[in-house]
Amino acid sequence: MRLPHYLRALVQLSRGGVEVVSSQELGRLVQVTPAQIRKDLSYFGRFGKQGRGYSVSYLLQELRRIMGLDREWQVALVGVGRLGRAVLGYPGFAPEGFKLVAAFDADPQMVGQTIGDIVVQPIRRLQEVLRVADIHIAIVAVPASETKRVVDQLVACNVRAILNYTPVATQVPAHVKVRSIDPVLALQSMTFYLNAQSAKPEAEGTRRGQPQGPSRGGGRTTQG
Repeated sequence: MRLPHYLRALVQLSRGGVEVVSSQELGRLVQVTPAQIRKDLSYFGRFGKQGRGYSVSYLLQELRRIMGLDREWQVALVGVGRLGRAVLGYPGFAPEGFKLVAAFDADPQMVGQTIGDIVVQPIRRLQEVLRVADIHIAIVAVPASETKRVVDQLVACNVRAILNYTPVATQVPAHVKVRSIDPVLALQSMTFYLNAQSAKPEAEGTRRGQPQGPSRGGGRTTQG
């Protein structure tokens, strides 16, 4: 989905005092063709005028509305290990409309600790708290062996969007959106790219060093 990339670029433009942006200028920022930008935006209406570009403030406002970012979303975190604590301490959620309001863990030593302004609660209270608080977004940062059980619990609590930081694929109903983030897979895709790039010069060098076969009309054989 490209809309979040457009939104981020527009935020940067707005902070820089830019009032109007063309599809060409926006395309350079997000590495997308102007035609693709116009096509993407046309699904939701008309936001600019030919030859005049887009009003940055208006397009920013409309994209926030389309993406549901014109309201605050409450988010729960399940798993308060090293990664979970880093998520709780990340300052970038609130400015974008996401408020972490609850955290859960199965470790008795973690339960009761206060991280930021959130008290870690026992995992057994997950369904009770989520249903009362009407939370529909959750972040999962539990051990891989616990992923399925936790995701099933979240789905049962009417959570409809899950950001999964575990290296485990999960099966969920069609109305639930799961986005998995696995840094190891990301690194592996990059090493594949690096390996392919390094193999190219070797292959080209091998081809250049191959002996040439006989050309057409080669030398005649002399009989003794």
